[in-house]
Amino acid sequence: MTKRQSVAERLASTTKNLLLDDIVRQSEWSQFLVEQAALHYGQSGPFSCNDLRDVLPELGHGFLGAAINALRTGGIIEHTSQMVPSTQANTHGHRIAVWQLTPRGLAIVAARNARAQQGRAA
Repeated sequence: MTKRQSVAERLASTTKNLLLDDIVRQSEWSQFLVEQAALHYGQSGPFSCNDLRDVLPELGHGFLGAAINALRTGGIIEHTSQMVPSTQANTHGHRIAVWQLTPRGLAIVAARNARAQQGRAA
């Protein structure tokens, strides 16, 4: 049998759900920003999180790595087998991956550039 919730419990649950929705929206926006930065830097050649961190706002702990992993598993970027020291002070220079766009990532960049050119011509 399901326990009936008190008014206070229902309010707490509603507040929790609103907070979770807000986190998801922020995560989607943060993921979008990381994607845009990766596509921008990737069209010029290999890049690392050092490059992205310089242009991104402060993201939650570990979010940049998770976003990069999502781009990797989505087939947009791939590891170059190169590593560079991190420039983030609290990492004490540990090694981080160097990435490049895959053919799929390059196709996304080409399509976006074509749309931008069409917008300028109009």
